[in-house]
Amino acid sequence: MRYTDAPARREELLRRLSAEGYVSSSRVAEELGVSEMTIRRDLRQLEGDGLARRVVGGASLPNLGHGRPFDERAVTGSGEKRSIAEACLDLLDGAVTVALDAGTTVAPLAGMLRPGTTIVSHSAPVIRAAIEREDVELVAIGGVYQNETRSFAGATARRTIADYSLDVAVLSATAVDTSGILCANALDAELKQELARAARMTVLLVDHSKLGSRAPIRVGGLDLVDVILTDSGADPDDLQLLRDAGATVVVAGEHAVIDGSGVGVS
Repeated sequence: MRYTDAPARREELLRRLSAEGYVSSSRVAEELGVSEMTIRRDLRQLEGDGLARRVVGGASLPNLGHGRPFDERAVTGSGEKRSIAEACLDLLDGAVTVALDAGTTVAPLAGMLRPGTTIVSHSAPVIRAAIEREDVELVAIGGVYQNETRSFAGATARRTIADYSLDVAVLSATAVDTSGILCANALDAELKQELARAARMTVLLVDHSKLGSRAPIRVGGLDLVDVILTDSGADPDDLQLLRDAGATVVVAGEHAVIDGSGVGVS
């Protein structure tokens, strides 16, 4: 049976979500006889209506809380997140003081940064990884511990960040669209803003499921960061929308370079 009618197709997607809790874009596209891009557009519409939540490779039932648990986010799309972190190294050439945000896409960088780097972070996983290395300097930012993000936050953390001049701040986000950068935690949003203010350059790492997605708290506009780095699973439509809105977007696998005018791709 071919589902060429969008309402009937979305009704079928909702039926599968209710029954299984998750749908795979590629699998359901094949079974319904339509393109995967069509399914991704359907899922985006359902997410906009609050009926689904896009994740890597498909969609799940919406989370009515303030964000998924850290451990769940850490294992979701781990391959894509590592490829993004590895690609980010190209943007950090020459950077001495690098701030790493609290996020599962950013965390792998703690073990990848070149020897001699000073790592500044409020993320407990990043701090633990840096402690295990003897070839980097660590500035551990303390404050009120938040189990949801496995990080420290609050006034103490903000004041500490403000005391530092950062070469690069590497941020994460729950979502990014043409309106800007979004997250699910107000204290986390404050620290992202502080890190961006303290840095000469700011890089946003987001796997493709975050593009065009939604979250309740606006961290800032697209101009808060100098470059958005995502993975090769990104929908070309999502990439074009961000670029049309003025964002510099790099896909892991492209060669990104930094010069006096900013970030480019060759």
